[in-house]
Amino acid sequence: MTDTGSRLPHAPGPGCPAHAGAVRLGGLEYQQTPAQLYRTLRQEHGAVAPVLLDGDIPAWLVLGYAEVAYVTGHDELFARDSRRWNQWENIPADWPLLPFVGYQPSVLFTEGEEHRRRAGVITEALEGVDQFQLSRDCRQLADRLIASFAGSGRAELMSMYAHALPMRAAVQMCGMPHTGEATAQLVEDLRISLDAAEGDDPVAAYTRVGERIRQLVEEKRERPGPDVTSRMLLHPAGLTDEEVVQDLISVIAAAQQPTANWICNTLRLLLTDERFAVSVSGGRLSVGEALNEVLWLDTPTQNFIGRWAVRDTQLGGRLIRAGDCLVLGLAAANTDPQIWPDSFAGAESSAHLSFSSGEHRCPYPAPLLADVIARTAVETLLERLPDLVLAVEPEQLTWRPSVWMRGLHSLPVEFTPVVR
Repeated sequence: MTDTGSRLPHAPGPGCPAHAGAVRLGGLEYQQTPAQLYRTLRQEHGAVAPVLLDGDIPAWLVLGYAEVAYVTGHDELFARDSRRWNQWENIPADWPLLPFVGYQPSVLFTEGEEHRRRAGVITEALEGVDQFQLSRDCRQLADRLIASFAGSGRAELMSMYAHALPMRAAVQMCGMPHTGEATAQLVEDLRISLDAAEGDDPVAAYTRVGERIRQLVEEKRERPGPDVTSRMLLHPAGLTDEEVVQDLISVIAAAQQPTANWICNTLRLLLTDERFAVSVSGGRLSVGEALNEVLWLDTPTQNFIGRWAVRDTQLGGRLIRAGDCLVLGLAAANTDPQIWPDSFAGAESSAHLSFSSGEHRCPYPAPLLADVIARTAVETLLERLPDLVLAVEPEQLTWRPSVWMRGLHSLPVEFTPVVR
């Protein structure tokens, strides 16, 4: 997602619910050290801070662990239907965040019984994925990807491995070929939608994603198979083709970009943190600890937009007006000093909010499937290339300019070439 708002004046927009001290979500400092911004916001505003989105559109960033849990646990106060937003008159047609806040007939925006029906279809379709077979498939995918660069002794793991593997696993689960031009274009459009670079058009990219998934649904309606798409189409809940399209976009997007960044952020930790350095070579326990610690300290989904207040209410000492937008600060909540007073999150705990919480959390068993993909990707790489090291100094690694996804521009590594 672009940060076009970082080039605009600092005055709050019309009808802004925020105080004059509202902080823009963006800028170089935020991109590289978001934890510092979260600390500053907590000091100045408490657990709920006034912020400005792209184009100086006002919103509230929920920073506190307890407050995020409260918002996600009270759908009657903070709902997902974005048509409640009191800022629509100020939103331009090409607003970069429209793919994520513009109302769509998808599971993401449904509420109540309709949401439970739609989420139930996704859950049962994902439960049909054999986790042992997924692990075997991911290992085969990993082996092929590693073989493509193992002989060179150098690789850039973000593009050549961390993004490629979960993409191929996700589309394969949904019944698409894991290679080919159409699949590659789908993945690129998902990246642009979630994390657009300068000059990208996220709205157009999201439109292309929808077109490709519609084609997939048409194909599976005619020729169903043992895949997530077919199970959704054949479910007795009787979803329409358009409902399946919208919900599949959510499933694939959630499986690809966040999992790719989870893999890469974990590899970064394993390659730069002395606590894990002694057991990098095939250390499965260390991999598990690193995966969980990343969810606490460098979670792939930093912030999630959003929830909309159903009526005037109080949160964290703030008056939230009906129709106000709330951004869930998942990364800030995971590092809340109220739950980690010593500023260190224990890797053994799984009470993080990286998959959100409440009825709209990432549907079971999606987090388990993501863990299978990420764990297999990291373990296989370390087993095949046991002397893997960074090709640059750790401080030379830079983060992508997104307030939503936490991922590196690149992860260059070196290793002893493997000759087959």
